[in-house]
Amino acid sequence: MQAVLRQTRISPKKANLIAGLVRGKNVNEALNLLKFTPKKGAAILAKVIKSAAANATNNFKQDKSTLYIKEIIVTEGATYKRSMPASRGRTHPILKRNSHITVKVDVKISEDKKKKVAKKEAVAEEKAEKVEKEELTTN
Repeated sequence: MQAVLRQTRISPKKANLIAGLVRGKNVNEALNLLKFTPKKGAAILAKVIKSAAANATNNFKQDKSTLYIKEIIVTEGATYKRSMPASRGRTHPILKRNSHITVKVDVKISEDKKKKVAKKEAVAEEKAEKVEKEELTTN
């Protein structure tokens, strides 16, 4: 369950700074945090997180309240090269950096469900051991 935003006009360094604020957090908590963060990247990242959450609810029938941000990857996109005229007929380069932002969300398993899963695994292991013992005694 993920969403990808490509070629967005923010430098990867600045976008990654904002991404660090919300990595590993609950989706609702992350969106509230980004809402009050006064940076350009906060609005961009919020849009991608909302999209990933919508993908999870629509395509995978997950409840939005149980989702958390599994990982956020910010990579460098194509750089627009511009120039600024300087003295004596020269130019200075201006690099307008772009980013690719990938947000992956997953379902947070509650403590009760973890215990149930652990019990099921233990029962399955016991059954497998019994089957192995029976096979060894029959051979």
